[in-house]
Amino acid sequence: MGQPVASRGRAATPTLGKAMLNKYARAFFTRVLTPFAAFLIRRGVSPDTVTLLGTAGVMAGALVFFPRGEFFWGTIVITLFVFSDLVDGNMARQLGRTSRWGAFLDSTLDRVADSAIFGGFALWYAGGGDDNVLCAVSIFCLASGQVVSYTKARGESIGLPVAVNGLVERAERLVISLVAAGLAGLHAFGVPGIDVLLPIALWIVAVGSVVTLVQRVVTVRRESAEADAAPEGAQPGGTPSGNASRSSEATS
Repeated sequence: MGQPVASRGRAATPTLGKAMLNKYARAFFTRVLTPFAAFLIRRGVSPDTVTLLGTAGVMAGALVFFPRGEFFWGTIVITLFVFSDLVDGNMARQLGRTSRWGAFLDSTLDRVADSAIFGGFALWYAGGGDDNVLCAVSIFCLASGQVVSYTKARGESIGLPVAVNGLVERAERLVISLVAAGLAGLHAFGVPGIDVLLPIALWIVAVGSVVTLVQRVVTVRRESAEADAAPEGAQPGGTPSGNASRSSEATS
C-alpha cells in the first residue's frame, strides 16, 4: 500500500468560519485580518495555537451558554471565535506552510467543535428545556454528523473518490443550527414564537443527515464495485490504486 498522495495545507482547508461566510465576506475579512495575522506571527504565535484557541472558544460558547438556554449569546461567542479559522489560514499562507499536520489538526478539532455545539443543545433539552425528544434529536445530530464525516474519510482512505455532494453536509448542518439558535435566542428579548426555530432546525439537520449518509453509502458501494471490476492499477475518478487520498472532511 502506498502512502497518502494528497495533502491539504491549512490554508486550503475550508472550516467552520469559511462555511459560515460567503466568498465575498471571506475576501473582506481576509484583508481586514491580514495585519492581525501578521502581528501574531511577529509575536511568535503559531497557526496551531490559534486553531486550538478558536476551538476552545467555540466549545465555551456552546457548553457554557447553550445548556442554560442562552442561545443568542452562545451563538455570538461561537461566531466571534469562528474568525480563528480565517486567522490561522491567513497565518499559514503568510508563513508559506501547507502541512498534513495542519490539515489533520483542523479537521480533528472541527469534529470536537461540532460535538460541543450539538452537545450543548442536548444538555439544554435534557435540563431546562425539558424535552426528551429534542434531546434525543440533538444527540442524533451529533452522532450522525460524525458518521457522515467518517463515511467520506473512510471511503477516501481506501482510494475511492466518494464523488457525491450530500444533501446536508457540515456547512449546512452548522449554518442551519447556529442561525436558528441565534434567532431562537431572541425569545429572551421578548420576540414571541421565534424559539420554535431551533427545534425545526434540529429536525431538518437530523433528517438531512440521514439522507446524506444514505447518499454516501450508496456512492461508496457503487465506486467500490467499479474499483473491484476495474483492471489492476485503475480506480474510479482516476485515483491510483492503493493510494489513500487525504479526507476532505473539514467541511463535510
